[in-house]
Amino acid sequence: MGKPTTKDLAKAAGVSLATVDRVLNARAGVRQATVERVQKAIKDIGFVRDIAAANLARGKDYRLVFLLPDHDDEFLDLIQTALHEANDSMAHERTSTSIIRAPANDPHKVAALLDTLSAEQVDGVAVMASETPHVRDAIARLTARGIPVVAFVSNQPSAENAYFVGINNAAAGRTVGQLMARFTGAAQGDVLVITESMQARDSQERRLGFDAIMARYAPRLHVRPTMETYGDPARTAKIIATSLHNQPHVAGVYLMNHNIKKTMQAIGKFGTPEDTVIIGHELTPRTRACLLMGEMDAVITQDVGHLVRSSIRVLKAKITQLGTVASQERIRIEIILRENMPEANG
Repeated sequence: MGKPTTKDLAKAAGVSLATVDRVLNARAGVRQATVERVQKAIKDIGFVRDIAAANLARGKDYRLVFLLPDHDDEFLDLIQTALHEANDSMAHERTSTSIIRAPANDPHKVAALLDTLSAEQVDGVAVMASETPHVRDAIARLTARGIPVVAFVSNQPSAENAYFVGINNAAAGRTVGQLMARFTGAAQGDVLVITESMQARDSQERRLGFDAIMARYAPRLHVRPTMETYGDPARTAKIIATSLHNQPHVAGVYLMNHNIKKTMQAIGKFGTPEDTVIIGHELTPRTRACLLMGEMDAVITQDVGHLVRSSIRVLKAKITQLGTVASQERIRIEIILRENMPEANG
């Protein structure tokens, strides 16, 4: 049998072709109960719309905006590269993405930037920002203006209708905890935990997951309070130097933030015991080099291209009021060691 058509969909939903067209194109004038009936029929008969053809026929462009933190960060560089690649590959689908930058530690400015976006300018927004009441309310205002939103990398669970695209950060923290417990063997001592800001939801969830596993499997280790760098190189150097001076028996270091360049430079300058286990997040040029040189023991990462493509698919699904394939949008947690990197075996 061929793929279900709009005629098949109209028959399954018990509505006219004109009604199906209005639902598929998110036009007004259709009761919510009818919209839900059509959406149920879509799932029941396995209807898949040819979005590219539909957009071409009605001249529809998808204008998507990604709001990213404005600091220098190798992980953000990877995201921007993935967005440029997506723009090239989706040109025939009449889909384009643009980037706006906002101060990472200023929720007022993040909210103010989001408030400048209108439905006449953009069709959907992906927000990578710390969870605060200001950002939550700005997302609610976007939704009220008819602009779909996804929470990108860092979750916004208090914001209604903001689908999260990213890894399960609590599970990522638990994974680091398991690796730290195993890699440190029978060692005793302190574990330092460093991040840019604990205001970020991903840092909060990673820390909770990490603590749960360390308390269960490695009570011999003393996990210190999280140190926040705020992205400041001078502050980073100071807290690393102070911590290594005050805790001479450092068995492990957990780097929860994405940008570890200054942190690793400070650790290299002030020194840790040779057998200190260091685990971080995101496979960037810096973490890749640290793994190859033996300066880090493991990196927990996620596929940045998948993150970007999934965000775009979810936003377009929200715009067209069509569903997504849950398994396709699930972002996997990956564990990278020096031994499973192609460069180490080349």
